[in-house]
Amino acid sequence: MINEKFPKIWYGGDYNPEQWDKATMEEDMRMFNLAGIDVATVNVFSWAKIQRDEVSYDFTWLDDIIERLTKENIYLCLATSTGAHPAWMAKKYPDVLRVDYEGRKRKFGGRHNSCPNSPTYRKYAKILAGKLAERYKDHPQIVMWHVSNEYGGYCYCDNCEKQFRVWLKERYGTLEALNKAWNTSFWSHTFYDWDEIVAPNALSEEWSGNRTNFQGISLDYRRFQSDSLLECFKMERDELKRWTPDIPVTTNLMGFYPELDYFKWAKEMDVVSWDNYPSMDTPFSFTAMAHNLMRGLKSGQPFMLMEQTPGVQNWQPYNSAKRPGVMRLWSYQAVAHGADTVMFFQLRRSVGACEKYHGAVIEHVGHEHTRVFRECAELGKELQQLGDTILDARSEAKVAVMYDWENRWALELSSGPSIALNYVNEVHKYYDALYKQNIQTDMISVEEDLSKYKVVIAPVMYMVKPGFAERVEQFVAQGGTFVTTFFSGIVNENDLVTLGGYPGELRNVMGIWAEEIDALLPGHQNEIVLRQDWGGLRGSYSCGILCDVIHAETAEVLAEYGADYYKGTPVLTRNKFGNGQAYYVASSPDADFLQGLIANLCEEQGVKPLLNTPDGVEVAERVKNGTSYLFVMNHNAEEMTFDAGASRQRDLLTGKTISGQATIPARGVMILERA
Repeated sequence: MINEKFPKIWYGGDYNPEQWDKATMEEDMRMFNLAGIDVATVNVFSWAKIQRDEVSYDFTWLDDIIERLTKENIYLCLATSTGAHPAWMAKKYPDVLRVDYEGRKRKFGGRHNSCPNSPTYRKYAKILAGKLAERYKDHPQIVMWHVSNEYGGYCYCDNCEKQFRVWLKERYGTLEALNKAWNTSFWSHTFYDWDEIVAPNALSEEWSGNRTNFQGISLDYRRFQSDSLLECFKMERDELKRWTPDIPVTTNLMGFYPELDYFKWAKEMDVVSWDNYPSMDTPFSFTAMAHNLMRGLKSGQPFMLMEQTPGVQNWQPYNSAKRPGVMRLWSYQAVAHGADTVMFFQLRRSVGACEKYHGAVIEHVGHEHTRVFRECAELGKELQQLGDTILDARSEAKVAVMYDWENRWALELSSGPSIALNYVNEVHKYYDALYKQNIQTDMISVEEDLSKYKVVIAPVMYMVKPGFAERVEQFVAQGGTFVTTFFSGIVNENDLVTLGGYPGELRNVMGIWAEEIDALLPGHQNEIVLRQDWGGLRGSYSCGILCDVIHAETAEVLAEYGADYYKGTPVLTRNKFGNGQAYYVASSPDADFLQGLIANLCEEQGVKPLLNTPDGVEVAERVKNGTSYLFVMNHNAEEMTFDAGASRQRDLLTGKTISGQATIPARGVMILERA
């Protein structure tokens, strides 16, 4: 449970009453009660209001806000305000300002504008966190600390360059080891002194679009910057824990945000929280995959939905309004995939600056007579009724899809083979095939325990880290099914090619070797031709982007290429290894092929769909104390009929008993309780 003080699905969001007068806050309290709001995130961007110079701190206004919320029995997610430093700090201590990718020194402005390796920034951020924790350590309504906000962005200043060298010394120990890891004999890059190493940006090794001359250098700089920001989080966390060891600490993540290694971050967080902002045309399966990734960061622990919009967003190219029912539907989608909170940005719309058109529970009109507010109030009432029924319920998936940030960085920095190769998209293709068949799926790291799964899929596992191949071999030998794809097993953790034939360290378990990698031009396709019918797979299917030209060693060939000079060579293989099997998919297949492949793999392992439903009706499961809670969610704009199964189940939202053929309203939700 996130915090035992507050045993229900939290409902609320970001609240900034410091932007308003007291009369407005009084009206907010009335409306919060109408909407069922029971938690507020406050003090997210108030550093300048709290601290006007090096020594002056004013918390009286925050005292008033906290006590007014406490009077209404609203719990507090108290932020540390360190996501944007004050103007006086930038003026007096310019070391807090970042240097951008082009080598330009920033001036004050925006947010996320602090150098993570600035001694000044770290000094004052730590002091502020400590003062907040000391002041409010005994307050009964504080249930969560929220450090900074949406960490991100890299810095290339002199402080970062110096600290990069320190980080490298800790990682490699000697220049000889570093030169070997970076292959610096290429292009006369051998380093003889640590001070010769510079930050890789547009002034040195890199140019736009993740292009770099030295992948090892650029890869390490991404690791370093992720670690630098993480050190800032840990510094504040430790200061908060010094005063309040029993209050959990989080910071809001951003799904598949590319710059930070969230698996590493999650190890330092008490609970994962994240901000969910899909577009109206984002595939529902992609949002589900992002929720599952957030759940997977801490091996299945429920997470916090820290932010979503009640209505419109303001920063996308086309900010469409959420249609009636969509806010409720997407909120329950988060809960279905592991969220134990439903929270918004924001509770009241700002009057000025760049977020004044970002939707809120309370719109600019200022009263409760809006569609958005009515929908929020209805959801608040439902969440009150649910109480703690599904709180802390977990997933019991038997299928997992692997995701790895360092693998993504290495792929994106790779010089070739195709700019069309997108790691997240390839991962999503496999997840989408599982999603459409209602196969419960976990998103996991390469470090996760594999023994609890029957099927593990690792799309484009380009980088093989130490020990990974051995763990895969053990998993397969013990009866598991492992799937990987083209352009896998190519390099080690330093982005150095594993010699002896692709897929490198995975060659033994896959039973194949790849001779060539062919990048197809835009619009060009090849074919996957089945040697014989296999379950629902028969005939031929299209494939593209990359084609590995492979040879079967111990593997059985299930399908061949249908065109080009490698026509007739394997494109899909299966290798029996111990008691299990390893499949290699040598190209990027179409959706129909993946649907058939996933169905076959799951059938082989006895993994069943949660339910069989029409397109657009999503099913996910959470389990608690032996009871299954099946979330059925209709993303269609019309009602749909599905087979709920023969057993009688109670819908927690309506109290009705459901069995057999059931009808779910347009954009409707059911939570079916199964003992």
